Amino acid sequence: MSDRAIVEFGISRDRFSVTKLPDCAISNFLFLLPFLIMTDATPNLDRFLHAIADPTRRRILRALKEKGGCSLEKETGLCAADIEQRVKLAQPTVSHHMRILERANLVEGKREGHWRWYRRNEKLIVEMTRELKVQL
Repeated sequence: MSDRAIVEFGISRDRFSVTKLPDCAISNFLFLLPFLIMTDATPNLDRFLHAIADPTRRRILRALKEKGGCSLEKETGLCAADIEQRVKLAQPTVSHHMRILERANLVEGKREGHWRWYRRNEKLIVEMTRELKVQL
């Protein structure tokens, strides 16, 4: 066994454990290292792809991109009631889709009085689109 210490294969998201590994394990680790690094962005990309896979959520994202038309008189974004009217869905269905979009960080939701106001996270959408191009 070599005296070299290296991060073991069983890494977690927050902690790395160091252990002594034989040279063959080190070469295997070095082979796998690019794939381990790539997985850092993969969960976000997976959530992004899951969120935009549904046509209803894509319609919601398109509606949120339009300027004006918000009942709360904001220039960007829409309140939940406006989204319901634009995509012609019931409130529970819109809430379900908005929850998925929020978990993927594609939209930001904010409570204002009795209203829930949403807007697109343009920065993340651009970043995930770029990441998708890199991986394909």
